[in-house]
Amino acid sequence: MIKSLFRRKDVKAALLEKPTLQRTIGPMGLIIMGIGVIVGAGIFITPGIIAANYAGPGVIFTYILAALVCAGAAFCYSEFSSSIPLAGSAYTYAYSTFGEIIAWFVGWALLSEYMFTGATVAVSWSAYFRSLLEGFGIKLPVFLQSAPGTPGNPGGRFDLIAFVVVLLITFLLLQGLNESVRLNTIMVVVKLIVIFLFVAIALFYIKPANFKPFLPYGVSGIGKGASVAFFAFVGFDIISTASEEVKNPKKTMPIGIISSLLICSALYALVSFALVGAVKYTKLNVADPVAFALKYLNQNWAAGIISLGAIMGMTTVMIVVIYGGTRLIYSISRDGLLPKNLHKINKKHVPMTSTVLFGLVSAFASAILPIDKIAELVNVGTLNAFAITSIGVIVLRKGKNTRDLDHAFQVPLFPIFPIVSFLACAYLLANLQLFTWEIFGVWTAIGLVVYFMYGHRKSLLATED
Repeated sequence: MIKSLFRRKDVKAALLEKPTLQRTIGPMGLIIMGIGVIVGAGIFITPGIIAANYAGPGVIFTYILAALVCAGAAFCYSEFSSSIPLAGSAYTYAYSTFGEIIAWFVGWALLSEYMFTGATVAVSWSAYFRSLLEGFGIKLPVFLQSAPGTPGNPGGRFDLIAFVVVLLITFLLLQGLNESVRLNTIMVVVKLIVIFLFVAIALFYIKPANFKPFLPYGVSGIGKGASVAFFAFVGFDIISTASEEVKNPKKTMPIGIISSLLICSALYALVSFALVGAVKYTKLNVADPVAFALKYLNQNWAAGIISLGAIMGMTTVMIVVIYGGTRLIYSISRDGLLPKNLHKINKKHVPMTSTVLFGLVSAFASAILPIDKIAELVNVGTLNAFAITSIGVIVLRKGKNTRDLDHAFQVPLFPIFPIVSFLACAYLLANLQLFTWEIFGVWTAIGLVVYFMYGHRKSLLATED
């Protein structure tokens, strides 16, 4: 019984199987996907909050530090995705190196990350869109404005707008990957134009006095701010779920993962510099610091454009996150750990059942759950996947099951780099709230019940034993 829990996926055989998903994504498409999921509404919110509460004008260094932590995981994901170009991200990597039970744990954790990231972003999108409607005198009934228990709206019962927008994105994904990538590209371009517009305006109002004192909360403020900034980068791992739909994945995957992280790091640093240079950091502890800064500078016309950019940013995040969730379910089902109809492909080469299922669950989660109470599941699920993938690179290189694979990209300074990346993730995990671990424990317990009631018996590896 114990041995069966750690049976490993034969990736060499899996790589020889006839592909069912089409390889249509090139390097630029993958980079745009990465920018789309990393740079969301957070770029318009977190720099001001971090500057006001943790790092002052030194906020730029919090993003650099957070990017360095993410870089460790990014290099590890790059080696895995180039060596094992299969859908499933960290779930597939864990299945190949540590065995089935660890893979299930990682996959179940990632499902929480993707589902609740999409749901949380949908709720924010709903709030922005409601404000837009109210500007035209249109106001939804109170009970349709938010989920039960949402702070500030005790009368909320169902977030109708969040529910509808998730369903619309699910419908888009059912039309095929090319259509989704095309719309995502347009929105990412608009989002980048809006970001550069803000920077261009703010640079004209920069005052050297706003950078003093540079570190009002001390050097320790950079570390504290980095723990908040880290989660602004969460999402780059999702693009590794596209491994089976990428042209020449051995080269394209590392380029896409590392390039998107570098570009997004530069964008965060640029926005942070312009923001604290134009407006004193003490004024930026607001929910919308970028829009606030433009109003403060009497550039009200641009503040509305920033809101448009935030909506675009959130839309691209939802597209990529829901896409990632559907491909994860597809991979788990293909291995027999979930019902087999979840990995069936339609004529448009889309796993239709898993896409519909994940979209519906995410839509209802965004509509009926008080997301503020469970959003940290995103953090704990992501960090667990990062940690296991980082240390897994050592097993990937040395393990009997994987050492002979073509490691087209290799993590530098092996094995020091993967170990440091693992320890950095473990440190951030240790700093999460006890409440977060309690909820994650319940989520994991539910997952283990599903695994032992179904997955362990129906696994393809079980039938081969």
